[in-house]
Amino acid sequence: MGRFIYDTMANSVDIDDRTLAHLRIVVMNKLRRTEAFMFDVEVGDGSGRRSFWMHPSVPIQFHFFGSRNPRINRAWIEDLMQAASGPNGLTITPEPTEDTPAEE
Repeated sequence: MGRFIYDTMANSVDIDDRTLAHLRIVVMNKLRRTEAFMFDVEVGDGSGRRSFWMHPSVPIQFHFFGSRNPRINRAWIEDLMQAASGPNGLTITPEPTEDTPAEE
């Protein structure tokens, strides 16, 4: 279980390391282009949802508790990028099955 930290520890949410690795790529790409967006996430303790206005001027951290980098699912990255660019902003969607090319 990792942690997404927005500005301060008071603004943090626990997120599975695999999911967090995919979110990191999406957030990094959006903010690198200076594209602000909304990030809406369920709080792990069941206390509701939190919404973060993601802007390049606010410090963020992705704290991974695991030691291994997960394999990245490109289809999931594309789904998350599309959500982040949409009117409702970034939400964590279920991971789609990755299309793996057949070996020849």
